[in-house]
Amino acid sequence: MTAVTAERPAAKTPSGRSDKPFGWRFISPLLLGSSLNPINSSMIATGLVGIGVDFHKGPGTTATLISVLYLCSAVMQPTMGKLATVFGARRVFLAGVTILLIGGVVGAAAPAFGFLLVSRALIGVGTSAAYPTAMALVRKRADELGTGVPSRVLGNFSIASQVTIVVGLPLGGVLAGAFGWRALFLVNVPLALLTLVCTLVGVPKEKRPAVERRSLATTVDAVGIALFAATIIGLLVFLSGVDHPRWWLLAAAIVLAGLLIGWERRAPKPLIDVRMLGRNPRVLRTYIRQTLVSLGTYTALYGTSQWMEGAAHYTASQVGLILLPLSGISIVLARMVSAKGWVKVPLVLTGVCLVLTGIVMLAITHSSPVLVLIGMSLLFGFANGFSGFANQATLYLQSGSDQIAVASGLYRTFTYFGAIFSSSLIGIAFGNSATDQGLHAVAYVIAGIGALTGLMALLDRSIPRRAAER
Repeated sequence: MTAVTAERPAAKTPSGRSDKPFGWRFISPLLLGSSLNPINSSMIATGLVGIGVDFHKGPGTTATLISVLYLCSAVMQPTMGKLATVFGARRVFLAGVTILLIGGVVGAAAPAFGFLLVSRALIGVGTSAAYPTAMALVRKRADELGTGVPSRVLGNFSIASQVTIVVGLPLGGVLAGAFGWRALFLVNVPLALLTLVCTLVGVPKEKRPAVERRSLATTVDAVGIALFAATIIGLLVFLSGVDHPRWWLLAAAIVLAGLLIGWERRAPKPLIDVRMLGRNPRVLRTYIRQTLVSLGTYTALYGTSQWMEGAAHYTASQVGLILLPLSGISIVLARMVSAKGWVKVPLVLTGVCLVLTGIVMLAITHSSPVLVLIGMSLLFGFANGFSGFANQATLYLQSGSDQIAVASGLYRTFTYFGAIFSSSLIGIAFGNSATDQGLHAVAYVIAGIGALTGLMALLDRSIPRRAAER
C-alpha cells in the first residue's frame, strides 16, 4: 500500500488557477444530486393515502411506489457506476439528473396509477446515478491534485444523506398538504434543473472517452448487468417477505448469483470484478459491515417508531419529536469524525452503541418516561453518526480510482439490503401488533447486530485508524 498524504486546503485546479480543490461550486451539485434519492425514498410516504383515493387503489398497491424505487436504486447504483467508468462520471451524472427531471414530469401529470410506477422507476434510475458518479468525480479530483483523502468532503456526503432522510417526511407532508400529492413528483423538476445548472457551471468537463460502438455491450457488460439485476431483485423481494418466506425466490437468487459470478470471472470488462473481491476481501467485509449497520439502525428506527405509536400510544408528530434529537447528534458526530479523519474507533463504537441501544430497549415498557425513549434514540443516533463517514472512508481507501464508482454503487446496494430486511425482522418480532414483548425481541436482534459489528471492526487489521493512513 502507498501512503496517502493529508488533505490540503488549496491546490492548483485543472484550469491552472489556485483554488480550494473541493469548493462549493464543485461540491454543491454533487451533494444535492446525491441527496435526491433518500429524499424521494421517504417523501412519498405522505402522499400514499391521497394517491389511493384518487386512483381507487388499496394500501398494498400504493406501497409498490415505495418498493419500485428501492428495487431500481439497488440495481442501478452500481450499474450507473459502471457506465460512469465507460462514458465519464460527469456525463452519467447529468444523464441521471435529466432522467429524474423526466420522472418528475411524468409523475406530476400522471393520468393513471401505472404512470406513477413508471415515474418512480425513472426517479429511482435517475437518482441512482448521483452518488457513485459523485464519488468518482471526487476521487478523480483528489488524485489529480494530490490532496489525499478528502475527509471533510466524505463527511459532507454522510451528513447530507442523514439530513435528507429526516427532511423527506416533513417536506413531503408540507407539499402534499398544501398542493396535493402531485407536488411530491413535481418538486423533482426544480431540484433537477437546479442540479443541472450547478453541475454545468461548477463541475469541469471531462475528456470524451474512446468507446467502440461495436463492442459497447461487452464494454458495459450488458449480460453482467442483467444477471446482477435479476439476482438483486430476487434477493430483495425474498428479504422483504421473510416473515412469510418464499423459498423458491431465495433458491432462484442463489442460482442467479452463481451464474453472475461465473460470467463475471470470464467477462473482459466485468460490472463486478469478482476476482478483485477474491484478492481484496477487505472490501467485501466493508460491504457486510455496512449491511449490518444499516440493518441495526433501520430496525431500531422503524421498530421503535411503530412501538411508540402502537403500544405507548404516542401520536405520529410526538414520535417525530422524540426521534428528532437522533438526527442532530448524528450530524454533529459525522462532522466531528470526518474533521478528525477517524475511522477505526468510530466503527468499533458503532457496535458498542447498538449493543447499548438493545440493552436500554430491553428495560423499556409502554409506561417508560419519554426521557428514557429520547435517551434510547440518541444511542442509535450515535451509531448512525459514527458509522456514516467511517465506512465511506474505509471503502474510499480500499478501492482504486478505476473501481470507486462501481464500489460506491455497491455500497449503497448493500445499504438497501439492511433497510429492506429490517422491515421483515420487525414484522416477525411484532406480528399483528406492536407490543412490549415484540420490542424486547427487537432489542435482542439489535444487540446481536451491534456485537457482531463491533467485533468485525475491532478484529479487522485492514481498517486504518485515520483516513490519512492506508
